[in-house]
Amino acid sequence: MSHAIEARGLSKFYGRTRGVENLDLAVSEGDFFGFIGPNGAGKSTTIRALLGLISPTGGSCSILGRERGSSKAELLADVGYMPSEAAFWPGMRVSEILSFCAKLRRRDCAAEASRLAERLGLDLKKRAEELSLGNRRKAGIVCALQHRPAVCILDEPTSGLDPLIQREFFAILTERNAEGATVFLSSHVLPEVQRHCRSAAVLRGGRIVAQGAMEELSRSAARRVQLRGVSAPPEIPGVLAPEAQSGGVSFLYTGEIRRLLDAIGGLPLTDMSIAEPDIEDGFLHFYAEEAAEK
Repeated sequence: MSHAIEARGLSKFYGRTRGVENLDLAVSEGDFFGFIGPNGAGKSTTIRALLGLISPTGGSCSILGRERGSSKAELLADVGYMPSEAAFWPGMRVSEILSFCAKLRRRDCAAEASRLAERLGLDLKKRAEELSLGNRRKAGIVCALQHRPAVCILDEPTSGLDPLIQREFFAILTERNAEGATVFLSSHVLPEVQRHCRSAAVLRGGRIVAQGAMEELSRSAARRVQLRGVSAPPEIPGVLAPEAQSGGVSFLYTGEIRRLLDAIGGLPLTDMSIAEPDIEDGFLHFYAEEAAEK
């Protein structure tokens, strides 16, 4: 299967500060791919380098087989990009912004823009300076998707969207993906990546620390466990970062749930909980492995 997005040894330094280093990435055509990591991990730097918006310090990258340095007009005709923070021209109405973006690609996207705006509840008559954060996000989504691109690159797109709009947004992405579009979703929200993506890469400190099928990554992700009535976690493999709490203990667990339940069966517990962690907790063991290798 050919790759829609590829990076080989990609590095970007800002002076002595590392953005990303020696990054290898391969996203198959037609994939729904999650690019996950905490804020500051290097996700936006990677995306900007892929799109040719910044020059890498080293390595190479391509989208749809076009190496960086190829015609940006040809590339942007097939790519829809939504940055993590979108800024629009003051005084322009949303309809004018969408029309302007379509004209940059020499496309007539009015019908599709209208359909997307209706689904997302975006008022086309509002001026840019009147838009809330959520409505700026909606406008950015429509700008990125109205020309029905072959590759959709979305950088932290759901921040500021209410849950119902998030659901509709992912319904749109799922439909586009079913039609053959490649979706590249950058996020620090683990549950939305687990729910929608088929494969993913985990980024930390400018380096990829895990990459593969989402099912495999999810199986190996840690869970947050809280036990009340005991002062220490059970001594079994997979227990990470134990912390004493008032009346109990909290820790991350990467092993089999059945083994955990067997280990705590005889403990004087008064309460317990097992929860999905945030992104930092969920992949802590990948980060720990990375640090041990240095």
